[in-house]
Amino acid sequence: MPKQQTRVGGIAGDQLKSVIERIERLEEEKAALSADIRDVFAEAKGNGYDVKALRQIVKIRKMDAHERYEQEAVLDTYLRALGMVPEADEMEAA
Repeated sequence: MPKQQTRVGGIAGDQLKSVIERIERLEEEKAALSADIRDVFAEAKGNGYDVKALRQIVKIRKMDAHERYEQEAVLDTYLRALGMVPEADEMEAA
């Protein structure tokens, strides 16, 4: 005879417990992966790499080409508006 589900307020207690336990296991795995990623960044830093730049590269590589192009175009426009990037004719005169 199958085990009867414990129901409280229309909620199956055993099923809810199973879902919560799965979430907890995944959270533990996520924490372990985060620790592994921190270790890799620490190793890279120890080898002389700039961790901030590495994080930016990882972020950029997740984007599709069109999204990356749009973001770079907006950034370039803002930098030029702030006078932080010389215009092409200024570079030729130098």
